[in-house]
Amino acid sequence: MDWGTELWDQYDIIEKHTQSGLELVEKYVKFVKERTEIEQNYAKQLRNLSKKYNLKRSSKDEPDCRLSSYQSFLDILNEMNDYAGQRELIAENLMMNICIDLTKYLQELKQERKTYLMEAKKAQQNLESTYKQLDSSKKRFEREWREAERAAQYAEKTDQDINATKADVEKAKQQAHMRAHVAEECKNDYAAQLQKYNKEQNQFYFNDMPLIFNKLQDLDERRVRKLAQGYVLFSDTEKHVMPIIGKCLEGITKAGTNVNEKNDSMVVIEQNKSGFERPGDVEFEDYSQGINRASSDSSLGTPKGPMDLLGKNKGKNFWLFTKRSKPTVTEDFAHLPPEQRRKRLQQKLEEICKELQKEVDQSEALGKMKDVYEKNPQMGDPASLASQIGQTSQNIERLRGEMSKYEVWLAEAGGRGDTLRYKTHTFNNNGALDVHSADGAHSDESTPDPSQAIYAEFDDDFEDEELTAPIGNCTAMYNFPGSSEGTISMQEGEVLAVVEEDKGDGWTRVRRDNGDEGYIPTSYVTINLNK
Repeated sequence: MDWGTELWDQYDIIEKHTQSGLELVEKYVKFVKERTEIEQNYAKQLRNLSKKYNLKRSSKDEPDCRLSSYQSFLDILNEMNDYAGQRELIAENLMMNICIDLTKYLQELKQERKTYLMEAKKAQQNLESTYKQLDSSKKRFEREWREAERAAQYAEKTDQDINATKADVEKAKQQAHMRAHVAEECKNDYAAQLQKYNKEQNQFYFNDMPLIFNKLQDLDERRVRKLAQGYVLFSDTEKHVMPIIGKCLEGITKAGTNVNEKNDSMVVIEQNKSGFERPGDVEFEDYSQGINRASSDSSLGTPKGPMDLLGKNKGKNFWLFTKRSKPTVTEDFAHLPPEQRRKRLQQKLEEICKELQKEVDQSEALGKMKDVYEKNPQMGDPASLASQIGQTSQNIERLRGEMSKYEVWLAEAGGRGDTLRYKTHTFNNNGALDVHSADGAHSDESTPDPSQAIYAEFDDDFEDEELTAPIGNCTAMYNFPGSSEGTISMQEGEVLAVVEEDKGDGWTRVRRDNGDEGYIPTSYVTINLNK
């Protein structure tokens, strides 16, 4: 069934229906635009929320940074940020695939519909013009036929009049004949116009208008089909990102399962353990026998009371739950408890060593470059490197001084041995590269390997004794030369047994399968302890 056959006389209804259909498309486009704005605002609010609670803005030295619950919360915030990105993607796809596409298609439909309606109006105007011609010819035929009848009646009356002359009779008959001839011509013209109108009317109602109505029907059906696709896209757009949204939600679930309360407790202990011994009993002071103010010499390093426990703070009361004022931060970290002080000093020394190694590498590179310039002047002026060489030498001397200072403090804090010692490079008056060890002795190596560090010897040697049972294992993340006494070399990816945990000085004792034991930097391995 088609509109041209069934709705041949419903032009106004078809015009109204097609207009209403286009308005529905416009309404749907507005609906999707508002949904897009909602998604964009939702995504923006989620991003602002994640940014507001993202604790990465705080210092990395915060104590909570190593807690699994803290890290899981950061993971949740990151997942929420990714989730917001997917909502933005939904908004973008809705705008591109529905709003923009349907708006463009709607303009094409409007133009097409306008063309068909203009064709219908043109056909209607042509038919009306033909009808006017028919009506005009009909009225003319009617008028001329009446005039002919009157002329015939006058001629007959004249012919019967005995007083009329023969000339009058002949004239009246000629006039009647002429009028009859004109009336006959008008009759023929009217008949021709009637035939023409009927033909055009048949063409209008059985061909032209049905064809236009069918075109409008096809336009409307295409509109409905396109709108239906827009409805489906409204759902598919969100379905497309559902797998990624699901992964975001899975990431949040995983963040929750990654929280380990036992490990968090161990981190709190490691970060806050002071290293102090608990205070001893307060001695009884017998005023009747004289006050015994001398402390016992039998317990070295073991405090006898709160005053001994605090060391430098003997003038203050020591209570477990007393609110303590924030200590003044000092360069040697003396404001920290012994255990934490050793860790911070060790950490600071490692940072200085890394910075010193960079300067050493820079010094060596500048020396080689200067040597090349001296041998090949066309490549550059050796004097242009003088300022850089001088600055690098100053940096090395400054870092060596800082390293010595922190090593002294670490020794005072009871750290194990010294920290890393690097071969440093200086330049003589001629610009040649000299190599010196940390103690100032000249080295015979002309081109030392900058990645090799000379580690200080450990004070405690390994004695032949019964092997200690491993407490876990570790995997090397980097190569370690183990060139100093007390250390053991390892290769990246090598698995070793852990014999003794890090005591806070940055070293872990390990053993190979062949029985070799030694210390390695804790930061060079990933450790898994037995439960």
